[in-house]
Amino acid sequence: MATTLIDRTRPGAEPAPKPAPKPADAAGMSCHAGKEELSKAAAAAGKSGVLEQYARDYALGPHDQPQSMCPAFGSLRVGLRMRRTATILSGSACCVYGLTFTSHFYGARRSVGYVPFNSETLVTGKLFEDIREAVFKLAKPEDYDTIVITNLCVPTASGVPLQLLPKEIDGVRIIGIDVPGFGVPTHAEAKDVLSGAMLKYAAEEIRQGPVAAPRTARGSLPAIALLGEMFPVDPVSIGRMLEPMGLAAGPVVPVREWRELFSAFDCAAVAAIHPFYTASVREFEQAGRTVVGSAPVGHDGTAAWLQAIGDACNVPPAGIAAAQNAILPAIKAALAAKPIKGRITVSGYEGSELLVARLLIESGAEVPYVGTACPKTRWSDADREWLEARGVTIQFRASLEQDIAAMMDAKPDLAIGTTPVVQKAKSLSIPALYFTNLISARPLMGPAGAGSLAQVINAALGNKTRFDAMKDFFDGVGEGHAAGVWEDIPVDRPEFRKKYAGMLAAKAKAEEAVGT
Repeated sequence: MATTLIDRTRPGAEPAPKPAPKPADAAGMSCHAGKEELSKAAAAAGKSGVLEQYARDYALGPHDQPQSMCPAFGSLRVGLRMRRTATILSGSACCVYGLTFTSHFYGARRSVGYVPFNSETLVTGKLFEDIREAVFKLAKPEDYDTIVITNLCVPTASGVPLQLLPKEIDGVRIIGIDVPGFGVPTHAEAKDVLSGAMLKYAAEEIRQGPVAAPRTARGSLPAIALLGEMFPVDPVSIGRMLEPMGLAAGPVVPVREWRELFSAFDCAAVAAIHPFYTASVREFEQAGRTVVGSAPVGHDGTAAWLQAIGDACNVPPAGIAAAQNAILPAIKAALAAKPIKGRITVSGYEGSELLVARLLIESGAEVPYVGTACPKTRWSDADREWLEARGVTIQFRASLEQDIAAMMDAKPDLAIGTTPVVQKAKSLSIPALYFTNLISARPLMGPAGAGSLAQVINAALGNKTRFDAMKDFFDGVGEGHAAGVWEDIPVDRPEFRKKYAGMLAAKAKAEEAVGT
């Protein structure tokens, strides 16, 4: 997005603020500077409060940050899926290009704004003025309800102060967030960064007076707000489960338009279907809403979840029993009709990995290991305890190395995981499925969820002989030093590697001696 001068003297325009604080000297700073250096620069530039809050909300634990796509993809995805919402990125051009490409690959159908910068505008503070100018230019109430501006790594490290942007321009809400790769561990949690910021803004609007009514008329039943992205059928299934208790399914957060945030607060309780939305939970709890963990997945999960929701909403025991009796036999029948037999490892970075593992086990599968890039929270305790009671090893903040090591140790009939896990499994002639596209993009709740995984899982399990045949056919081709297509196969030279390793060791020893 090119920025141009605008007339701030026009009626209703925000008066020009005092000059923004000059960012910390970012000369030579780039996204390749490393997490530690970027974090130090961000703290020195006045972002310590933001980073400390992220550290509390998205604790890394002993295993540091897992490998994942750029976290800003998560918040970008949330904004791009909302009606009447404009999204602007401030970051290195390569990052913006990659995020834009990935967003459109996953179905975004609107433009992504970009405020470019160079060393001069970054260091002098002109970048903030360019961002402010772009926001004023874009803030047209006939087009947008909200504008989201996101700092990526370098602007965050340089202290670009998005908090100094006006809160609204001509009725258009302005929300500035920092989503640096060195402060937000995963793209899943970045969805919470933006959702939490929006809920905070919406809560303040509610306190100030009447707000916009929902697009569709509100029902008469108390609603349960649903926290976490789900397959579109799942909220419908949840609504049917809640009806015997006199409850209804409310909006799903992340929302599709701003007014749904108001409706989300108008709830009897909140269901943290995905347990890592820490900032969003904080806003709901500050509004006096009870938050319930886990989800209605499988027979046991549905029974326990309905009980927890009923207790949170003071539903009489007879009402809870009616809801359970209405749905549990159908779930049990669906599980029995489509059994899954096999040893399966599960890993991913969406946050629903524990739920999928529960459903697989109730379908008859053996699941020795579950790895998730998301953190352990109190809202996942019920799922963790249920799985651990069945001998499942659970790794929160799992790294790629841990997921692969677990797969190698478990020797599964099927590996469900991220792209590199799937790649490794297939290279070992182990059938594998990509979690994000093939597993999480399916219904999980109620009877529909109970039978949804069986077809794709059983089909993959049946591919073992095909993998064995392919491995036998291609055995020895394209491996190690001979990888690729050659007229003359390259000759391995291990003596060269040994020689260079010795030279590097000698160099390191000499440098160490000089240092002492």
